[in-house]
Amino acid sequence: MAETETSVVALHAPRPQTPAERSKAYRRRKGAKKEPKPVVTPSVTSRVTKSVTALPRGASVTLAAAAVGLSGVGIIINGWFARSLGSTDLAGWLFTAIGVAADVAALALPSCAARLWHDCHRGAAAAGWGVWALTFAFAVTAGIGFASVNIADTTLARAGRDTPAITIFRAALADAKAARDRECTKVGPICRQRENTVVDRQHELDTAMRAVEGTADPQTEAAAGLVAWLSVGTLRPDGQDFARIRLLLLALLPQIGGLVLMVARSGA
Repeated sequence: MAETETSVVALHAPRPQTPAERSKAYRRRKGAKKEPKPVVTPSVTSRVTKSVTALPRGASVTLAAAAVGLSGVGIIINGWFARSLGSTDLAGWLFTAIGVAADVAALALPSCAARLWHDCHRGAAAAGWGVWALTFAFAVTAGIGFASVNIADTTLARAGRDTPAITIFRAALADAKAARDRECTKVGPICRQRENTVVDRQHELDTAMRAVEGTADPQTEAAAGLVAWLSVGTLRPDGQDFARIRLLLLALLPQIGGLVLMVARSGA
C-alpha cells in the first residue's frame, strides 16, 4: 500500500512586536494626525462674463449725431404743425409747447427705459415705454399732417402751372370762342361749325392740363413704372401706393431719433 504524503502547512500567528517597534508605530500614527489635511479648492473651469459688443467710437458718435439731427427736424415739424392747429396766437403757442415737449420726451425715453430695464426696474421701464408709445404716436400724426399739407401744396402748384402747350391751346380756345360769338348771332351751319371748333379746342386744353397734372408728382409715377418694369408686369402699383409709402416714411423717420440714440448709447 502506497504511502500518502500529506503536507501540513502550519498557520503561524504574527510575531509580537517588541517595545521599540510599538513605540515607533505609535509615533508614526501620532505624526500622521498632526499633519494638516490638504485643502482641496475647486478649480474654476469656466468663468461667466458678460460680453458686450461695443460699437466703434466713430460709429457711436455718428449714430448719436444722426439721432440728434432727426430729433431736431422732428421737433421743428411737430412745433410747426401743432401751431398751425391753433385758432388764436395763444392756442397756437400752447400747441407748439405740447408738440415740442412730446418730441423731446420721445427722444429721451427709449434710453432711460432701456437703462431702467437693465437695472431690473421692470415696472418703471414698462411705464417709460408706454409713455414713449404715446409721444411717438402723437409725433407721427403731426409728421403725417406736416408732410401731407406740404406735398399737396407743392403738387397743386405744379399741376396748375402753364406750359407752352397749355398757353397755345388756351389762346386757340379763346379765338374759337370769339369766332363762335361773331357767327352765332343767328343759328346756321357756320355757327354749328364754330361750336364744334370750340369743343375741340376745349378738349385739347383739358388733355394738356391733365398731362401736366400727371407730371406734378413725378417721383411716385416713376417708382410705379420702375416696379412694373422690374417685375415684368407682375406687379402694377399705381402712384397713390408710392405716395402713401413716401408719406409714411416722411412721418416716421424724424421720430425715431430716440431709438437711434438708444442704439448709439448701448453700443458705446
